[in-house]
Amino acid sequence: MLTDEAKIKIEAGKGGDGVVAFDKIMMSLGPTGGKGGNGGSVYFEGVSDVFALNKYRHLKEHYAEDGARGRSNRSDGPNGKDLFLTVPIGTVITQLETGKSIEITKVGEKILATRGGVGGQGNFFFRSSTNTSPEEFKEGKLGQKFEFSLELRLIADIGLIGLPSAGKSSLLNEITSAHAKVAAYHFTTLEPNLGVFDDFIIADIPGLIEGASAGKGLGIKFLRHIQRTKILVHCLSLESDDILRDYKVIRKELGKYNPELLEKKELVLFTKSDLIDPKDLAKQMKKFQAKNKCEVIPVSIHNFEEIEMLKKKLLTLLR
Repeated sequence: MLTDEAKIKIEAGKGGDGVVAFDKIMMSLGPTGGKGGNGGSVYFEGVSDVFALNKYRHLKEHYAEDGARGRSNRSDGPNGKDLFLTVPIGTVITQLETGKSIEITKVGEKILATRGGVGGQGNFFFRSSTNTSPEEFKEGKLGQKFEFSLELRLIADIGLIGLPSAGKSSLLNEITSAHAKVAAYHFTTLEPNLGVFDDFIIADIPGLIEGASAGKGLGIKFLRHIQRTKILVHCLSLESDDILRDYKVIRKELGKYNPELLEKKELVLFTKSDLIDPKDLAKQMKKFQAKNKCEVIPVSIHNFEEIEMLKKKLLTLLR
């Protein structure tokens, strides 16, 4: 299951307290209390695993390690270990207190979330000519703590779009190593399925419906994933009674959500071509292309040549 939204609490480590200590060696008497270690900080780190947000579904609070107390002999306490929270590239991180957002777009990119507290000073730092045996020390400061929302916006090369039961999941399975759940009824897919084709990522966006841009059905939850794709592959099922209407419904929802989506490269597929007579298929394609200035390719998962032709076309568009 793909988790694409999460809300978590993060707290950096507390700085260690300074310590009061004195040298017990004759002729070397004096304060030797060291400084406490700094608390660990918390960072977000980008990874290629799109399922990296899954672990935050139930684990909502995350803490970095506290710094240790100072030591005698003017030795500082060890710093607390930093905590690195992995998120998929394409994750928008928003600090809920300030509303400030930042996005991780590269694998290995690190963003500081909360800074660890500074360790307190030991009594060695309070010595002076008038105070040769200070018993003062400072406590370590608390680390920062904030609440964050995490929102994944998939960065895929190709987005498969279309009404429910348009054959997107079956097509994804056929041209990639994905194993999406497939069935002939609406809303089988409740989350984007991903596959890799020749090092390119293909996302099967769950079936959209009329009114999706206003939140109907699965709504905006998945429309946002389409924004990052380079190419939209629009799947239209030849089982439909009105393919032209189906096409217009999805294009209308894309435009309502974000007009820029209508400017993306688009490849239209007439899916399930094995279910229609070749002459009727030719008529449907001719009629469709007469009203829409876009390329149309018929495809069936049971037709090896059509699948291979589709693969070549996708590579041409991507490269």
